[in-house]
Amino acid sequence: MNGLLVDDDEVYSRILQRSLERRGVRLRIASNIAAALELARAEVPDFALLDLKLKQESGLALIAPLRALRADMQIILVTGYASVATAVDAIKRGANNYLPKPVTAEALLRALDDADDVPEEPETMMPLSRLEWEHIAQAMQDCNGNISAAARLLGMHRRSLQRKLAKRPGPERNQINPAE
Repeated sequence: MNGLLVDDDEVYSRILQRSLERRGVRLRIASNIAAALELARAEVPDFALLDLKLKQESGLALIAPLRALRADMQIILVTGYASVATAVDAIKRGANNYLPKPVTAEALLRALDDADDVPEEPETMMPLSRLEWEHIAQAMQDCNGNISAAARLLGMHRRSLQRKLAKRPGPERNQINPAE
């Protein structure tokens, strides 16, 4: 099996590449959309692991061109900024799966094996703070990042929304600001 990893984090990319190679999976790495498309056209991969945020680019933009190269390619989007809005967008664009970052080799291989399976029900409910964040993220996406418009849509004051945006809930907050 051979894959394509598109991620601008060089250290993470190399670690995942070595881990997968020990399991018999060949993984080529690109750090931007142009390099990813060049690698994919040279040798069409069985699967692609795409980071959502690639400096100034988005991994979402790669889904359609990769799907055009190979209709049955497994495409998995990974991100440290997981939200329901981006997960829905990724699936609508043709991704097979959506995983929070960092993804381990084991989690990736499980996702590739279970690509056609229905996801299991969560064992516990999502925390209220996380649901609130998902709602805010959806409003921000609907308003194209305009905080004032999103605040109006949510029925809250703009400054209150700005404060909430500065305090991301969940484990990814610690990945963004480890000093907190």
